[in-house]
Amino acid sequence: MNKLDLMKKANDIRKDIITAVHAAKAGHPGGSLSAADIYTYLYFVELNVDPADPKKADRDRFVLSKGHTAPGLYAALAERGFFPVEDLKTLRHTGSYLQGHPDMKHIPGVDMSSGSLGQGISVAVGMALSAKLSNESYRVYTLLGDGEIQEGQVWEAAMLAGHRKLDNLVVIVDNNNLQIDGCIADVNSPYPIDKKFEAFNFHVINIDGHDFDQIEAAFKEAKETKGMPTAIIAKTLKGKGVSFMEDKAAWHGAAPNDEQFAVAMADLEKVGEELCQM
Repeated sequence: MNKLDLMKKANDIRKDIITAVHAAKAGHPGGSLSAADIYTYLYFVELNVDPADPKKADRDRFVLSKGHTAPGLYAALAERGFFPVEDLKTLRHTGSYLQGHPDMKHIPGVDMSSGSLGQGISVAVGMALSAKLSNESYRVYTLLGDGEIQEGQVWEAAMLAGHRKLDNLVVIVDNNNLQIDGCIADVNSPYPIDKKFEAFNFHVINIDGHDFDQIEAAFKEAKETKGMPTAIIAKTLKGKGVSFMEDKAAWHGAAPNDEQFAVAMADLEKVGEELCQM
């Protein structure tokens, strides 16, 4: 998939996120939108996965550590063909398999149930270590929020990953600079994020998380890095693509009403039209 196709797919995923959260009347659009380009690259380029065989033994594993941004993951899985896109409208509804956080028992393509912040990276480290011990070739990827890395468990996991030289592990931090209570630097600053991961013996790459050239280069560099895990610090914009949501902490965990939904979809339709002119 070329860069333009990836940009179009990311815009489709953003539309899916807004559609799902609006239908649910609840959810977390801000961090889902900021990570949409990362989700797109992972599921349409990077990950060795097969929608026809979601549990194949040699598949790459992905753990959504910031599990509340499930709408983004679900949209990517649906667009990739793991389940019908139409099912996204059942998000958080009673009886739906698409609940507020990822559920490995009921959702095709989900490798780990997650949502308690800080725990996902620990599971990912365990998966990567298991692959090493079993001499398996699969790689493990995990996506964290920048507010999430205020959790101490994150750094316990990072310490073990660095110590065991898990070069089959890629930790991605969605650095949109906002959490539910506001700016991460004001709540409990994790900066400098890159230097912290370096101190835990990670190879660190800083990128613009909305630039597919930089995303591609970072994942290529991660694959070529031997003897240590990689942390990709992706600078992003919370609410990316929706005018009134961009860089607003209030949209961390709120659903648009009908009027806001119409504006959001119009914003994304405009982006789609511009991409079609490229």
